[in-house]
Amino acid sequence: MSQPAESEPRIGGDVPESVGIAGSGTIACGLAAAVAHRGGNVVVFARSTESAERADTEIAANCEKLECREAARRVRLTRDFSDLAKATLAVEAVIEEEPAKREVVGALGRALPESALIASTTSSLSVATLAEASGRPSAFFGLHVFNPVHRMALVELCFPPQAGATARARVIAFCEAIGKRAVEVPDQPGFVVNRLLFPYLFDAVRLLERSGLAPTEIDECMKLGASHPMGPLELLDLVGLDVAEAIGEALHADTGDAGHLPPGRLKQLVSEGKLGKKSGAGFHRYE
Repeated sequence: MSQPAESEPRIGGDVPESVGIAGSGTIACGLAAAVAHRGGNVVVFARSTESAERADTEIAANCEKLECREAARRVRLTRDFSDLAKATLAVEAVIEEEPAKREVVGALGRALPESALIASTTSSLSVATLAEASGRPSAFFGLHVFNPVHRMALVELCFPPQAGATARARVIAFCEAIGKRAVEVPDQPGFVVNRLLFPYLFDAVRLLERSGLAPTEIDECMKLGASHPMGPLELLDLVGLDVAEAIGEALHADTGDAGHLPPGRLKQLVSEGKLGKKSGAGFHRYE
Protein backbone atom coordinates (compact mmCIF):
# COMPACT_ATOMS: atom_id res chain seq x y z
CA MET A 1 0.00 0.00 0.00
CA SER A 2 1.34 3.41 -0.92
CA GLN A 3 2.35 5.54 2.06
CA PRO A 4 4.23 8.57 0.70
CA ALA A 5 4.85 10.98 3.56
CA GLU A 6 4.48 14.00 1.34
CA SER A 7 1.08 13.11 -0.13
CA GLU A 8 -2.10 14.72 1.16
CA PRO A 9 -5.66 13.40 1.01
CA ARG A 10 -7.55 14.72 -1.97
CA ILE A 11 -10.98 14.19 -3.42
CA GLY A 12 -10.92 11.38 -5.96
CA GLY A 13 -13.25 9.43 -8.21
CA ASP A 14 -16.92 9.82 -7.36
CA VAL A 15 -16.38 10.43 -3.63
CA PRO A 16 -17.20 14.09 -2.86
CA GLU A 17 -15.09 14.27 0.32
CA SER A 18 -11.45 13.86 1.24
CA VAL A 19 -11.57 11.31 4.08
CA GLY A 20 -9.49 10.95 7.21
CA ILE A 21 -10.03 8.10 9.68
CA ALA A 22 -8.79 8.21 13.28
CA GLY A 23 -8.49 4.54 14.18
CA SER A 24 -7.12 1.39 12.61
CA GLY A 25 -9.41 -1.43 13.74
CA THR A 26 -11.80 -3.59 11.75
CA ILE A 27 -14.42 -0.90 11.12
CA ALA A 28 -11.80 1.71 10.24
CA CYS A 29 -10.13 -0.63 7.75
CA GLY A 30 -13.43 -1.67 6.21
CA LEU A 31 -14.54 1.93 5.77
CA ALA A 32 -11.19 2.93 4.27
CA ALA A 33 -11.47 0.13 1.70
CA ALA A 34 -15.07 1.06 0.87
CA VAL A 35 -14.09 4.68 0.19
CA ALA A 36 -10.98 3.74 -1.81
CA HIS A 37 -12.98 1.23 -3.85
CA ARG A 38 -15.18 4.09 -5.04
CA GLY A 39 -12.17 6.19 -6.04
CA GLY A 40 -11.72 8.25 -2.89
CA ASN A 41 -8.43 8.97 -1.16
CA VAL A 42 -8.12 8.16 2.54
CA VAL A 43 -5.64 8.86 5.33
CA VAL A 44 -5.84 6.40 8.23
CA PHE A 45 -4.26 7.28 11.58
CA ALA A 46 -2.86 4.41 13.68
CA ARG A 47 -1.36 4.88 17.15
CA SER A 48 1.45 2.35 16.79
CA THR A 49 3.65 0.77 14.15
CA GLU A 50 2.10 -2.61 14.91
CA SER A 51 -1.42 -1.22 14.44
CA ALA A 52 -0.42 0.44 11.17
CA GLU A 53 1.09 -2.77 9.82
CA ARG A 54 -1.98 -4.78 10.79
CA ALA A 55 -4.26 -2.17 9.19
CA ASP A 56 -2.16 -2.17 6.02
CA THR A 57 -2.70 -5.91 5.65
CA GLU A 58 -6.41 -5.74 6.47
CA ILE A 59 -7.16 -2.88 4.08
CA ALA A 60 -5.36 -4.68 1.26
CA ALA A 61 -7.38 -7.84 2.00
CA ASN A 62 -10.65 -5.86 2.01
CA CYS A 63 -9.79 -4.25 -1.32
CA GLU A 64 -9.06 -7.68 -2.76
CA LYS A 65 -12.47 -8.92 -1.59
CA LEU A 66 -13.97 -5.97 -3.46
CA GLU A 67 -12.05 -7.17 -6.55
CA CYS A 68 -10.24 -3.85 -6.67
CA ARG A 69 -6.75 -4.55 -5.39
CA GLU A 70 -5.36 -1.30 -6.78
CA ALA A 71 -7.75 0.67 -4.51
CA ALA A 72 -5.36 0.02 -1.61
CA ARG A 73 -2.96 2.49 -3.21
CA ARG A 74 -5.46 5.26 -2.44
CA VAL A 75 -5.13 4.64 1.31
CA ARG A 76 -2.24 6.13 3.28
CA LEU A 77 -1.38 4.96 6.80
CA THR A 78 0.11 7.49 9.18
CA ARG A 79 1.14 7.74 12.82
CA ASP A 80 1.00 11.54 12.75
CA PHE A 81 -2.44 12.77 13.84
CA SER A 82 -1.88 16.12 12.12
CA ASP A 83 -2.00 14.31 8.76
CA LEU A 84 -5.79 14.19 9.20
CA ALA A 85 -6.03 17.99 9.21
CA LYS A 86 -6.58 18.27 5.43
CA ALA A 87 -9.63 15.99 5.47
CA THR A 88 -13.01 17.45 4.52
CA LEU A 89 -14.70 14.55 6.35
CA ALA A 90 -12.96 12.93 9.33
CA VAL A 91 -14.24 9.80 11.07
CA GLU A 92 -13.51 8.71 14.63
CA ALA A 93 -13.36 4.90 14.68
CA VAL A 94 -11.81 3.91 18.02
CA ILE A 95 -12.92 1.65 20.87
CA GLU A 96 -16.61 1.87 21.89
CA GLU A 97 -15.92 3.72 25.14
CA GLU A 98 -17.14 7.25 25.73
CA PRO A 99 -13.92 8.74 27.19
CA ALA A 100 -11.83 7.46 24.28
CA LYS A 101 -14.29 8.68 21.67
CA ARG A 102 -14.70 12.08 23.37
CA GLU A 103 -10.92 12.51 23.35
CA VAL A 104 -10.60 11.72 19.63
CA VAL A 105 -13.56 13.78 18.40
CA GLY A 106 -12.30 16.70 20.50
CA ALA A 107 -8.87 16.41 18.89
CA LEU A 108 -10.46 16.29 15.44
CA GLY A 109 -12.54 19.37 16.23
CA ARG A 110 -9.40 21.29 17.13
CA ALA A 111 -7.36 20.05 14.16
CA LEU A 112 -9.78 20.37 11.26
CA PRO A 113 -10.90 23.49 9.37
CA GLU A 114 -14.34 24.90 10.10
CA SER A 115 -15.72 23.56 6.80
CA ALA A 116 -14.90 19.92 7.65
CA LEU A 117 -17.42 17.34 8.81
CA ILE A 118 -16.71 15.10 11.81
CA ALA A 119 -18.26 11.67 12.33
CA SER A 120 -18.23 8.94 14.95
CA THR A 121 -18.77 5.26 14.21
CA THR A 122 -20.43 4.76 17.60
CA SER A 123 -23.16 2.15 17.76
CA SER A 124 -24.33 2.75 21.33
CA LEU A 125 -23.25 6.15 22.66
CA SER A 126 -25.08 9.50 22.58
CA VAL A 127 -24.36 11.35 19.36
CA ALA A 128 -25.40 14.64 20.98
CA THR A 129 -22.84 14.13 23.75
CA LEU A 130 -20.05 13.31 21.29
CA ALA A 131 -21.08 16.27 19.13
CA GLU A 132 -20.62 18.62 22.07
CA ALA A 133 -17.24 17.03 22.86
CA SER A 134 -16.13 17.77 19.29
CA GLY A 135 -16.78 21.48 19.79
CA ARG A 136 -18.43 21.42 16.35
CA PRO A 137 -22.00 20.07 16.82
CA SER A 138 -23.31 21.72 13.65
CA ALA A 139 -20.81 19.69 11.60
CA PHE A 140 -21.05 16.42 13.55
CA PHE A 141 -22.91 13.17 12.86
CA GLY A 142 -23.06 9.51 13.78
CA LEU A 143 -21.96 7.16 10.99
CA HIS A 144 -22.76 3.61 12.09
CA VAL A 145 -21.46 1.24 9.43
CA PHE A 146 -21.74 -2.52 9.82
CA ASN A 147 -19.14 -5.28 9.77
CA PRO A 148 -18.05 -6.45 7.23
CA VAL A 149 -18.21 -2.95 5.78
CA HIS A 150 -17.39 -4.07 2.25
CA ARG A 151 -20.54 -6.26 2.15
CA MET A 152 -23.09 -4.50 4.38
CA ALA A 153 -25.15 -1.89 2.54
CA LEU A 154 -26.74 -0.09 5.49
CA VAL A 155 -25.44 3.01 7.24
CA GLU A 156 -27.35 4.35 10.24
CA LEU A 157 -27.01 8.14 10.27
CA CYS A 158 -27.67 10.13 13.41
CA PHE A 159 -27.51 13.92 13.60
CA PRO A 160 -27.45 16.18 16.65
CA PRO A 161 -30.09 18.94 16.77
CA GLN A 162 -27.56 21.57 15.64
CA ALA A 163 -26.79 19.87 12.30
CA GLY A 164 -27.84 22.02 9.37
CA ALA A 165 -29.25 21.19 5.97
CA THR A 166 -25.93 21.64 4.16
CA ALA A 167 -24.11 19.22 6.45
CA ARG A 168 -26.90 16.67 6.13
CA ALA A 169 -26.86 16.90 2.33
CA ARG A 170 -23.07 16.40 2.25
CA VAL A 171 -23.30 13.37 4.53
CA ILE A 172 -26.03 11.71 2.47
CA ALA A 173 -24.12 12.39 -0.76
CA PHE A 174 -21.01 10.82 0.78
CA CYS A 175 -22.91 7.67 1.81
CA GLU A 176 -24.40 7.32 -1.67
CA ALA A 177 -20.97 7.81 -3.24
CA ILE A 178 -19.47 4.90 -1.28
CA GLY A 179 -22.40 2.65 -2.16
CA LYS A 180 -24.27 2.68 1.14
CA ARG A 181 -27.98 3.04 1.88
CA ALA A 182 -28.33 5.70 4.57
CA VAL A 183 -31.21 5.64 7.05
CA GLU A 184 -31.53 8.47 9.57
CA VAL A 185 -32.19 7.07 13.05
CA PRO A 186 -32.99 8.58 16.46
CA ASP A 187 -30.26 9.37 18.95
CA GLN A 188 -30.86 6.49 21.34
CA PRO A 189 -28.42 3.78 22.46
CA GLY A 190 -28.22 1.04 19.83
CA PHE A 191 -30.02 3.20 17.25
CA VAL A 192 -32.38 0.76 15.44
CA VAL A 193 -30.43 -2.35 14.45
CA ASN A 194 -28.54 -3.00 17.68
CA ARG A 195 -31.49 -2.04 19.88
CA LEU A 196 -33.55 -4.77 18.22
CA LEU A 197 -30.72 -7.24 17.58
CA PHE A 198 -28.88 -7.53 20.87
CA PRO A 199 -31.73 -8.89 23.03
CA TYR A 200 -31.92 -11.77 20.53
CA LEU A 201 -28.15 -12.33 20.55
CA PHE A 202 -27.99 -12.27 24.33
CA ASP A 203 -30.95 -14.67 24.56
CA ALA A 204 -28.93 -17.11 22.45
CA VAL A 205 -26.09 -16.92 25.00
CA ARG A 206 -28.50 -17.49 27.88
CA LEU A 207 -29.94 -20.50 26.04
CA LEU A 208 -26.38 -21.80 25.69
CA GLU A 209 -25.81 -21.33 29.43
CA ARG A 210 -28.89 -23.23 30.56
CA SER A 211 -29.34 -25.87 27.86
CA GLY A 212 -25.96 -27.52 27.44
CA LEU A 213 -26.27 -27.17 23.66
CA ALA A 214 -23.06 -26.58 21.72
CA PRO A 215 -22.61 -23.17 20.06
CA THR A 216 -22.61 -24.84 16.64
CA GLU A 217 -25.99 -26.46 17.37
CA ILE A 218 -27.62 -23.15 18.30
CA ASP A 219 -26.16 -21.46 15.25
CA GLU A 220 -27.23 -24.26 12.92
CA CYS A 221 -30.79 -24.11 14.28
CA MET A 222 -31.10 -20.42 13.39
CA LYS A 223 -29.38 -20.74 10.02
CA LEU A 224 -31.36 -23.76 8.85
CA GLY A 225 -34.61 -23.10 10.69
CA ALA A 226 -34.90 -19.32 10.33
CA SER A 227 -32.81 -18.77 7.18
CA HIS A 228 -30.39 -16.49 8.99
CA PRO A 229 -27.08 -16.13 7.11
CA MET A 230 -25.19 -16.43 10.40
CA GLY A 231 -26.05 -17.94 13.75
CA PRO A 232 -26.32 -15.60 16.76
CA LEU A 233 -23.13 -16.82 18.41
CA GLU A 234 -21.20 -16.57 15.14
CA LEU A 235 -22.51 -13.05 14.77
CA LEU A 236 -21.41 -12.08 18.27
CA ASP A 237 -17.95 -13.41 17.46
CA LEU A 238 -17.89 -11.31 14.29
CA VAL A 239 -19.03 -8.15 16.10
CA GLY A 240 -16.45 -8.71 18.84
CA LEU A 241 -17.48 -9.84 22.32
CA ASP A 242 -15.93 -6.77 23.94
CA VAL A 243 -17.91 -4.53 21.58
CA ALA A 244 -21.08 -6.54 22.30
CA GLU A 245 -20.51 -6.15 26.04
CA ALA A 246 -20.14 -2.37 25.68
CA ILE A 247 -23.28 -2.12 23.55
CA GLY A 248 -25.27 -4.21 26.02
CA GLU A 249 -24.18 -2.11 28.97
CA ALA A 250 -25.11 1.11 27.14
CA LEU A 251 -28.52 -0.30 26.23
CA HIS A 252 -29.16 -1.45 29.80
CA ALA A 253 -28.15 1.93 31.22
CA ASP A 254 -30.75 3.55 28.96
CA THR A 255 -33.62 1.07 29.26
CA GLY A 256 -33.13 -0.78 32.55
CA ASP A 257 -34.27 -3.89 30.66
CA ALA A 258 -32.59 -7.03 32.02
CA GLY A 259 -32.62 -8.44 28.49
CA HIS A 260 -29.99 -5.87 27.56
CA LEU A 261 -27.52 -6.99 30.22
CA PRO A 262 -24.52 -8.84 28.77
CA PRO A 263 -24.81 -12.52 29.82
CA GLY A 264 -22.31 -14.09 32.20
CA ARG A 265 -20.79 -16.43 29.60
CA LEU A 266 -20.05 -13.52 27.29
CA LYS A 267 -18.46 -11.48 30.09
CA GLN A 268 -16.34 -14.47 31.10
CA LEU A 269 -14.99 -14.89 27.57
CA VAL A 270 -14.12 -11.19 27.42
CA SER A 271 -12.25 -11.42 30.73
CA GLU A 272 -10.24 -14.32 29.26
CA GLY A 273 -9.29 -12.26 26.20
CA LYS A 274 -11.49 -14.39 23.93
CA LEU A 275 -13.06 -11.56 21.96
CA GLY A 276 -14.35 -13.51 18.98
CA LYS A 277 -13.03 -13.83 15.46
CA LYS A 278 -10.52 -10.97 15.79
CA SER A 279 -8.73 -12.73 18.66
CA GLY A 280 -9.01 -16.27 17.26
CA ALA A 281 -11.52 -17.51 19.83
CA GLY A 282 -14.89 -16.64 21.28
CA PHE A 283 -17.94 -18.88 21.24
CA HIS A 284 -16.14 -20.60 18.34
CA ARG A 285 -12.47 -21.03 17.51
CA TYR A 286 -10.85 -19.51 14.42
CA GLU A 287 -7.62 -20.29 12.61
